[in-house]
Amino acid sequence: MADANTTGTTRNGGDLGFEADLFKAADKLRGNMEPSDYKHVALGLIFLKHISDSFEAKHAALLAQYPDGAEDPDEYAAENVFWVPPDARWSHLKAQAKQPGIGRLIDAAMLAIEKVNPSLKGVLPKEYGRPALNAVMLGELIDLISRIALGESQDRARDLLGRVYEYFLGQFAGSEGKRGGEFYTPRSVVSVLVEMLEPFPDPARKVLGRVYDPCCGSGGMFVQTERFLTAHGGRIGELAIYGQESNYVTWRLCKMNLAVRGIDADIRWNNEGSFHKDELPDLRADFILANPPFNISDWGGAKLREDARWKYGTPPVGNANFAWLQHILHHLGPNGTAGVVLANGSMSSSQSGEGEIRRAMVEADVVDCMIALPGQLFYSTQIPACLWFLAKNKRNGGLRDRRGETLFIDARKLGHLVDRTRRELADEDIERIAGAYHAWRGEMDAGRYADVAGFCKAATLPEIAGHGFVLTPGRFVGAAEVEEDETPFVERFAALQETLDSQFAQGQRLEQAIRENLGRVGLQAGRSTRRTS
Repeated sequence: MADANTTGTTRNGGDLGFEADLFKAADKLRGNMEPSDYKHVALGLIFLKHISDSFEAKHAALLAQYPDGAEDPDEYAAENVFWVPPDARWSHLKAQAKQPGIGRLIDAAMLAIEKVNPSLKGVLPKEYGRPALNAVMLGELIDLISRIALGESQDRARDLLGRVYEYFLGQFAGSEGKRGGEFYTPRSVVSVLVEMLEPFPDPARKVLGRVYDPCCGSGGMFVQTERFLTAHGGRIGELAIYGQESNYVTWRLCKMNLAVRGIDADIRWNNEGSFHKDELPDLRADFILANPPFNISDWGGAKLREDARWKYGTPPVGNANFAWLQHILHHLGPNGTAGVVLANGSMSSSQSGEGEIRRAMVEADVVDCMIALPGQLFYSTQIPACLWFLAKNKRNGGLRDRRGETLFIDARKLGHLVDRTRRELADEDIERIAGAYHAWRGEMDAGRYADVAGFCKAATLPEIAGHGFVLTPGRFVGAAEVEEDETPFVERFAALQETLDSQFAQGQRLEQAIRENLGRVGLQAGRSTRRTS
């Protein structure tokens, strides 16, 4: 995913300056509209322009080579191009952009596109005609978006529109603050996960290329995965992508994000979530990348005390961290690997049996690598985060036999501030982290691994046991102080505040339940007294 306030050269070699300028111009048109509402207005129009441009390019090619097929929807579906009816095409909407009824025309276009493209049913925003949405603003936004990829080839246009969509997602996440983090994982964090796991079909290692995210947000893990694939000589479509998302609005963003990139994926939505309604119970993935919500307390764990997924111990009702880890392990294939973003507390907490679950996972040799991240990487929280890398088989073909070892990487001192409140990891930071992991795994061309004091350490099971199965990298790599004491005060205070907020919300729900129960008991007692008087 694209990061906020990024300029210069990115990992895919493009100049991000025009995306930043475009967003500034689009944001000026927002006026007093909340970013959470404007997000869908802008992103929906970018998506509409993308599919219209792709259609028009294919339509022109068919007219030149095979005129009879230019109006055949099957000709477009064969190349993963959406069919766009005449009145829904961008050229038609652009010509009507200054009309007072432009909002209703956009809504009609979205409905027409969904009608002829079943995979988009229920995905596209259709609230452009509401009275509160300024028609002049819509017209100016259409003119602004019309400049994207003007005169470019089809492949170049798709790339540019995809980059704009990603950049806008990141900017809206920053504007929304905590709420924005619900659908967006910063690109530099996603890059670490992807560069570490290297999601690529590899028959020699018996890796087929099934990728899964059980809480996929707006799909950034999948976009970055496909980018990695194509950068290493692969083709879109060589990976089978699966995802699940419980937030309907976020699911729609994900579907559009992937469609802009031409990524075909099986993304399921249900409002019960992955724990209570596992949409893909039989899936065993080769790669799992996930950024679950941190320390979630209302995950419904009381209803899942007996579950086949809790192989290493029943997760506590008040925190879903170890439920996520075990759900992910449950869905890993025999040689599968996973990267999971969690709050730092998951590495050391011993409350409610979490320490025992962590110990069981270490003793079962499924914890491959632990990474402590720098603070201020996320829009949604100031809680320090870490990365868990899990492996079902540490001696799978093509890699060094790593049984009985876990790699610890302390990356807290890496990264740089991009503004007053947020940090990101540079390309060289990501390469340093991933390079240590690949060398430790014994991959070809990764160089020889060696412990680096203060940065990385390959620890044995007895060494981990000697630390009470606490997995904070600072305990192993030679840091002067244990990690909890090195965490800046502002981050520790923010973590405490977030925990207190969660506990307060739980207390309010409990108080309400008690009041309701007392009310029912009092009512029954009153009725009994009247019957006996």
